[in-house]
Amino acid sequence: MQISNIKFPEKPLFLAPMEDVTDPAFRLLCKRFGADMVTTEFVSADALVRNVNRTVQKLTIAAEERPVAIQIYGKDAATMAEAAKIVEHAKPDVIDLNFGCPVKKVASKGAGAGLLRDIPKMIEITKAVVNAVKIPVTAKTRLGWDSDNLIIVDLAERLHDCGIAALTIHGRTRAQMYTGQADWTLIGVVKNNSRMKIPIIGNGDVATAERAEECFDKYGVDAVMIGRAAIGQAWIFGEIKNKLITKNNINKENVFLSFEDKKNILKQYIISSVYYLDLPACEPIDNHLNERLKGIIHSRRHLAATPIFKGISNFKQTRIAMLRAETLNELLKIIDGI
Repeated sequence: MQISNIKFPEKPLFLAPMEDVTDPAFRLLCKRFGADMVTTEFVSADALVRNVNRTVQKLTIAAEERPVAIQIYGKDAATMAEAAKIVEHAKPDVIDLNFGCPVKKVASKGAGAGLLRDIPKMIEITKAVVNAVKIPVTAKTRLGWDSDNLIIVDLAERLHDCGIAALTIHGRTRAQMYTGQADWTLIGVVKNNSRMKIPIIGNGDVATAERAEECFDKYGVDAVMIGRAAIGQAWIFGEIKNKLITKNNINKENVFLSFEDKKNILKQYIISSVYYLDLPACEPIDNHLNERLKGIIHSRRHLAATPIFKGISNFKQTRIAMLRAETLNELLKIIDGI
């Protein structure tokens, strides 16, 4: 399977773009454990064109995380095309178009999944971006706005004809947000449509190797994208891949992770987040162990979501303390004591 000239191994697993989650530290960790392609947090085209510093920072990518996609969103074709040109200078492998984000602050403004209510505008944006840059452009969307408007089969053909290099489909409507179960049936219909000559990537509720294998085998997708299931357990990519396709060449780092190994990976991510959000690369972290750091707060989502602490008796107070810790020294001591 390949996207444009980017080749991938058999049954590739991709990290989904997630706001406040897929920062450089987390992307590198997922890459280490087997993610075949990673994607940045959502990048606002409007903010990028206005040169908003926090948005520009999202364009930072490292050589070690390649292939990497930068995902942009917006509601205006000219602005999206201009933003895509700016993104191209950051030299990602792919520019991805966000036509699937369901959150109100994005969709209600006519961007993300909001464009599922204005397909002509979505097509206009896609054509404008594809024509504006020389690197591959992909798109990510949903089945439709709601259950009465399941338009993905026709929409996929129209996006294909705009010149995108791959299409990712989340198996829910915008109305579902993240509730209920993802329906992969229409993803399979799109994949098996003879009109489609580009890779189809499936997304939604893949959290185990068994489910990933079913999605590959039953629906025929070219790649599986993993989102929320990766939060707090970057090693999920290695666990799934080793069960899927590397049974005779097992990567022990990815499969035989002990509880202590996983704790140490979480600690590594926390420290990396501190460096990413708070400290210059050359600054000794020991000098900041007792400061209130943004990286600590940023890492709480992973600490709250990680499954490694499930089943530990009388853990409630420890969890509360872990999620309230404000200094690196305090947080690491709590984790070490578990």
